[in-house]
Order: sequence, then C-alpha cells, then structure tokens
Amino acid sequence: MTFPFERRGALMLAAGLVLTAGGALAQSSKPAPAAPAAPAQSDQAAPPQAPAPVKLDLTPMQAPWTKICGKDQASNKEVCYTTRDFGQSADQPPTLAIAVYQMSNEDRRIARFLLPVGLLLRPGFRLVIDKGDPIEGKFAICFPNGCFAEADLDGKKLADLKKAQVASVIVRNQANIEVTFNLPMKDFGDTFDGKPVDPKQLEQQNQELQKQLEQRAEDQRKKLEQQQSGGAAATPAPAPAATPAK
Repeated sequence: MTFPFERRGALMLAAGLVLTAGGALAQSSKPAPAAPAAPAQSDQAAPPQAPAPVKLDLTPMQAPWTKICGKDQASNKEVCYTTRDFGQSADQPPTLAIAVYQMSNEDRRIARFLLPVGLLLRPGFRLVIDKGDPIEGKFAICFPNGCFAEADLDGKKLADLKKAQVASVIVRNQANIEVTFNLPMKDFGDTFDGKPVDPKQLEQQNQELQKQLEQRAEDQRKKLEQQQSGGAAATPAPAPAATPAK
C-alpha cells in the first residue's frame, strides 16, 4: 500500500529548524542553581543542567484542511487522506506535514507525518492528542528533504483526533533534546468526514501554493542581495600603501 503526499508545499521543509532554532532555544534555559555550602575538602562544582525541552507552536500554511481520495494501485481499493502543512510563520517554508489515511472497508487508520531531517530515528516519535496518553510511532523512510513517520490510530484515537484542539508531535534532535511540535487541529474532523476535494481544485491550489513559495524564495534572494551589497558598501577601502622615502 502506498501513501502519497499531494501537497507540494510539504516537500519544502525547513530542514535545519530542529537543529538551529531548537538548539538556540535550548541554550536559553536557566543555569543550574548554586550548590549548597560544603566542606572545603569536598567542594565540587555542581553538575551542568540538562538542556530544556523545546516547544514550537506551528501555524497552518493553507487556510483549509484538504481531503483527497483515489485508488491505491497495490490493493485496488479507494484510499482517502486528510492533510495539511504547518510552519512557524507564513513567510517561511513548511516545517511539518500531516496526513491521516483511511482505506475503504478497513478499520485501519494511519497518521503519517513528513518531518524535518536531523532527528534521532531510533526513539521514534510520540503523538499526543490534546492531553491524552501518547501514541508511539515509528520512522518509515527518510529522503534529503524530510523523513516519513507513521502511527496507527484505532477508532477511539481517531475520534479523539477529530474533535481535538491540538495534536503534539514529540521527537528528539541530534543533540538528544526533546522537541515538541504543536499542531492546531481545528476543523480536521469536519474535513475528514466531508467530501474530498475536486481534482481540478486541488491542482489549482497546488499551483497557487507553488507560486507563493517561488515568490517567497525570490523575496528572500533579494533581501540577501541587499544585505550583502549594504555590507560591502559599509566596508572601508583599504588604505594605500605608504610610499618609501627617497
């Protein structure tokens, strides 16, 4: 069974987010408290405090959730998935994508995520719906632009997700620091139970999203060029070499 991601924006991940922004946030944790006074002969420095976990509240990159249906070539059954991309802000590439799958005449549902690269794969990830018990998930495969991870959802977990306010994806980065991505789930249930999007409408949405991404990339390029030209102008010219006395 294959699980495609139709959202092109989901493939444009901010791969360094968990390593750079996450690491920077972790370094801002409070220093360890001073150790109590001790005799001189046993006076030792207090052990360093472990970096604090990082929590990132993501925002939707598209206005609505999108439900897509089609035939799975391997099983010849209809499969539907409800998907959305999330990022830190509208002017940045998506950080994470979620798609919840359901195949016709089957009770199995799968929550699949496209996550940034640079995460520890062996611990897997945890999915927490609102403040419920964590659901354990595993990484499936990684590509240069992101890693796919999956978790199975039973009927109760799916019902919880459909009425949830927030879903949290908990992972660990290369520094073994816990990173939590909080995803707003408003309107997910209505879209999951509703009708799928028309293929022509989906194609139009993808084209519009592609234009937005290209425009953002162009704006970033111009901004970088302006910064570089400004820095070059601010650098004084080197002083001429002194003329030796005759």
